[in-house]
Amino acid sequence: MIPAAQIGIQPVSTQPVSTQPAPSQHAPLQPRWQQLWRDAVREPRELLAMLGLDATALASDAASAQFPLRVPRGFVARMRHGDPADPLLRQVLPLDEELRPVPGFSLDAVGDSQAKSANGVIQKYRGRALLVATGSCAVHCRYCFRRYFPYAEETAAAGGWQQAVELIRNDSTIDEVILSGGDPWSLATQKLAELTDALATVGHLKRLRVHTRLPVVLPERVDEALLAWMRTLPWPVTVVLHANHANEFDAHVDAALAMLRASGATLLNQAVLLRGVNDSVEALAALSERSHQAGVLPYYLHQLDRVQGAAHFEVDDGTARQLHAALTARLSGYLVPKLVREVAGDPGKRPL
Repeated sequence: MIPAAQIGIQPVSTQPVSTQPAPSQHAPLQPRWQQLWRDAVREPRELLAMLGLDATALASDAASAQFPLRVPRGFVARMRHGDPADPLLRQVLPLDEELRPVPGFSLDAVGDSQAKSANGVIQKYRGRALLVATGSCAVHCRYCFRRYFPYAEETAAAGGWQQAVELIRNDSTIDEVILSGGDPWSLATQKLAELTDALATVGHLKRLRVHTRLPVVLPERVDEALLAWMRTLPWPVTVVLHANHANEFDAHVDAALAMLRASGATLLNQAVLLRGVNDSVEALAALSERSHQAGVLPYYLHQLDRVQGAAHFEVDDGTARQLHAALTARLSGYLVPKLVREVAGDPGKRPL
């Protein structure tokens, strides 16, 4: 293991590359991904203006006030100019529909609060412990099932990960740790290394899994510091990405994913079936084929978690089954993700 303090240090060039004032000798340069993170679009009107669309007719200030817009500019660049129905735009644009209460939709759609076993630790399934590493994410997806999660009180990073690590150490049935959030890769690499240094002292752990959207929406996050950390990990690592549409992939994403594969990680993709985004056989087939082209194996196709504010994305179960059957008939078996729903209290994802 590389000590955490050695992760994320970048050499500073001695050659002049800019007319801007030189940084302080005592302040390390911020990684580029963090600069791009800070430069994310946060105003619906700015987002729509970038796409040549009428903000007055489309965006909801009230919905944005309730759950703020955040989307990296590189992800915006993949959206179709002038198309209000663009599938990437639809995933992030605040709409008035989010404010309408719908029976059956709740603040805790998948029973996270009942499955808490320690600060920031969720245990729903045997042998696995999910760590809510942070509430931060580079993109705010409007259908996010944790959009109401109390991150301020419930993150495993509190107290230097101590409570989470001790719970895992004292439960020999846990052989896999899942880093989730928010997005765990929104944390500095040094912070991630502190966690995995601590987990490496737990002898019964066999696997590490990371659930992240950053390599898709902010591929610059996959930098040399992150890759160096990945290469030191003592367990097989599975990175579960989240892309819902083929247009989310581009050359920058492909390059980031290639570097992750080269580090030894297994790459899977989980998508959510979303009305107006990917609810056609053509869109789902294109997603599977494009993700596989990028070296990512389709894993899950989730039915929407019924979180308050996301009802306008829901596809009924009958239509979902028809789409999945058509996808199965169209593609090779390894390109067909499992169609599942998460139900609070179940011992695993429920197949549909």
